[in-house]
Amino acid sequence: MASSSVSSLILFIAAMLIAASVAGTMVTNVAQVSDAIDSRSVNAEQRIDTEVEVISDPGSSAVYDDGSTTVSVLVKNTGSNTLPAEPGKVDVLVDGEYVQSSSQDFTVLEGSKWRSGTVVRLEIDRSLSGGEHRVVLVVNGDREVFTFYV
Repeated sequence: MASSSVSSLILFIAAMLIAASVAGTMVTNVAQVSDAIDSRSVNAEQRIDTEVEVISDPGSSAVYDDGSTTVSVLVKNTGSNTLPAEPGKVDVLVDGEYVQSSSQDFTVLEGSKWRSGTVVRLEIDRSLSGGEHRVVLVVNGDREVFTFYV
């Protein structure tokens, strides 16, 4: 009789140890998954709140200056995030070619930060021939295409 109580006690203790180790592993995994979901939701929120609009007139001669070979595009922040208005923070393509940050220049026209409702002038150092051209801007996943003629 005593031996069956002892073996039941040993099995009970073993079951409790296994349950405790499984519970500890589950708590650690759930915490890691929760942290991953939190960081992804912050990134998704920034992408959702980011929106820009090119407001330049595609028919205007102000878009491309032949003398200085500069493309000037006015871009308005229509989202709710304050965006970085500096070279390298915005992906820029001209006619499908990536524009290096050294060939980009951002100027905030109203204030010092690219807040919601604020316009920046993006100047791109690029020589263009006559015809149709496209500028593609990608900011935090938001993509804007601007087509103009030289």
